[in-house]
Amino acid sequence: MEGSSESNSRGLNTSGVSEFLPAERDRSKSFLSHIGYVRSLLGSHKEDTLRADDIVRALKCEDVSLRQWLDNPERSVDAFECFHVFRQIVEIVNAAHSQGVVVHNVRPSCFVMSSFNRVSFIESASCSDSGSDEERPKETMKKSQEVGGSSKEEEFQPFPMKEILAMEMSWYTSPEEDTGCANAYASDVYRLGVLLFELFCPVSSREEKSRTMSSLRHRVLPPQILLNWPKEASFCLWLLHPEPSYRPSMSELLKSEFINEPRESLEEREAAIELRERIEEQELLLEFLFLIQQRKQETADKLKDTVSLLSSDIDQVLKRQLSLKQKGNDVFSFLVSRKRIRQGAEGVEAEENEDDALDSTLLESSRLMINFKKLESVFFATRYRQIKASASASNDKPLARYYSALSSDGKSSVSNLTQPDSRQGGWIDPFLEGLCKYLTFSKLRVKADLKQGDSLNSANLVCAIGFDRDGELFATAGVNKKIKIFECESIINDGRDIHYPVVELASRSKLSGICWNNYIKSQIASSNFEGVVQVWDVARGQLVTEMKEHEKRVWSIDISTADPTLLASGSDDGSVKLWSINQGVSIGTIKTKANVCCVQFPSDSGRSLAFGSADHRVYYYDLRNPKLPLCTMIGHTKTVSYVRFVDSSTLVSSSTDNTLKLWDLSMSVSGVNEAPVHSFMGHTNLKNFVGLSVSDGYLATGSETNEVYVYHKAFPMPVLSYKFKTVDPVSGLEVEDASQFISSVCWRGQSSTLVAANSTGNIKILEMETILGERVVKVETWLLLCICV
Repeated sequence: MEGSSESNSRGLNTSGVSEFLPAERDRSKSFLSHIGYVRSLLGSHKEDTLRADDIVRALKCEDVSLRQWLDNPERSVDAFECFHVFRQIVEIVNAAHSQGVVVHNVRPSCFVMSSFNRVSFIESASCSDSGSDEERPKETMKKSQEVGGSSKEEEFQPFPMKEILAMEMSWYTSPEEDTGCANAYASDVYRLGVLLFELFCPVSSREEKSRTMSSLRHRVLPPQILLNWPKEASFCLWLLHPEPSYRPSMSELLKSEFINEPRESLEEREAAIELRERIEEQELLLEFLFLIQQRKQETADKLKDTVSLLSSDIDQVLKRQLSLKQKGNDVFSFLVSRKRIRQGAEGVEAEENEDDALDSTLLESSRLMINFKKLESVFFATRYRQIKASASASNDKPLARYYSALSSDGKSSVSNLTQPDSRQGGWIDPFLEGLCKYLTFSKLRVKADLKQGDSLNSANLVCAIGFDRDGELFATAGVNKKIKIFECESIINDGRDIHYPVVELASRSKLSGICWNNYIKSQIASSNFEGVVQVWDVARGQLVTEMKEHEKRVWSIDISTADPTLLASGSDDGSVKLWSINQGVSIGTIKTKANVCCVQFPSDSGRSLAFGSADHRVYYYDLRNPKLPLCTMIGHTKTVSYVRFVDSSTLVSSSTDNTLKLWDLSMSVSGVNEAPVHSFMGHTNLKNFVGLSVSDGYLATGSETNEVYVYHKAFPMPVLSYKFKTVDPVSGLEVEDASQFISSVCWRGQSSTLVAANSTGNIKILEMETILGERVVKVETWLLLCICV
């Protein structure tokens, strides 16, 4: 905010209207201070929306407390200026009295002045009328500080300290209020007298101010005011009379000669003030509109570039489609020659109908249209990554190259970004692959319910599920301290009332995790709540080895696919241990500062490892240098419960913050990655471990709503979901049970089949089912052929 002296320089002068109007340079400076503030507001918003309160603050950015203005040591008395301020306050008090309200707070700290000496009351008179004076100082100070607080953004100078405001309360207390009498209209008149005195008697220091105001209590005025302003001093003494009945009423005050005495050029000068104020407000509005126009024009330019980009992409896809149709004609001719389809007009009609079906499939997919905005965001993110990669290959800044490519000759020339080589249309492949897989399946269908004889046992929470290397057997483990091995096909094909495991392995403690060896078919490892890692031979039903170096519960284990003798485990003791299965001992340890909840090797290497921690982070290590992580992924806000590799350079993590996050390991900067490719949301996961499994880009996870959710790595919204039904074991009726949740999921290799279990031990074999039958098969074939072109 401008200082008080600056405000004063813009006030009234005794030399008339011509001197009141400042030089053009000063006026421009004042105006530009307004404009600079509004410009800073506009520049601080990255969005296109502007808040109304920001504009109001900009218009009021030069308001100053009347107390601050009065106490400015550089202020000199301008009779017209002071009378102008006093008369406005008199009118405010008169308006309150005319409504039967005693104002009480006729004090400088309760008024603010604009740059044109417009006075405003900042506390409601009706509110101030309720309550005693003892209750009001803190409220008054608070409101004063709100109007002129020391905000760095608005650059307001602070109002006087609490001590000064407390002294002001004493100065403006009438004699009858000191004796405990009830407040009356006369007390407001007394306060007007004190205010008039302060207007015409500036002081240079607080000490002098204190002495002068103490003398005023006894109606002793300084000599300078008596000599320089005798009329004002006489009127002030009338208002300050110790007897309330001798003071004038507001009607008498307004009819007094002092208030109504003609003053040279006063009306003209007030009109000049109003005119200048209106001119500057119009100029401020004009500048504001210019700034909005500029922002909208920038938005329009970006939108034009985006449309050009889309036009170029459409051209690329049309070229692929034309090439595909040419191939399709060749294939059609070949099939006709081999008599594999009906000939003649019927065949042509079938082809046309197929084209119509393809044209309408996307529009008829309600799932696609509901998520259209998200799909659009993913598309542009894919395009940006492709443009960025192309620009990086050419050592150009991606955005500059992007816009220069779009703006040449006013036409789309985005194809300039990628020369006619292997990168041409490189964005199409990943997006079409994701779109194809997103649209391929319509629902999760129950293939089989696994019914066990001990289903009524309360300790049936399944903590882990895993398939063997061939997808023939799957194992379950949990708090019942048992590893149960089932044949998948027999459960699917046999309509038995109860299914029994082909092998059952008993442990001494509750089990938290299991993992099959992808090299030795009959070997499976487990971890338990006592911190023990065990390796079992399923064929013989025996424990092979037991490793007991962890000090607390082991949450997760994984056997390397690339090195089947290497096993990793993560524990509540804050360590990751690497084990040699053959030797039965640990061969390395990574110490962390928090509980380790999950570990996994990439499928193609035994030299690296990822794990998730209770510190909300995912760590990726090169095991040849285990002292420091190769990459730390930061983005989750709660415990990371699972990590799974999607491929050698991409992994997905699950957390109790309700999200899965997809990470590209190649995008880390200085060993840190804070920008996940996607955050998958839709399921509910706030406190339990709900499982995570990956297959061919599909991500399966559980939910605390007792549902299984399936995502695809290309899009952040769910592809499918399935809710487990809760059946009362006595009545056989479906019931709602909010305490049940999905506790584990596992894909059957790279197939569309998965096994899921919930917290009551209910296990189902689910399969993704294609949408609209053969139509999506045609769409899938069409899109895959596009990718192959």
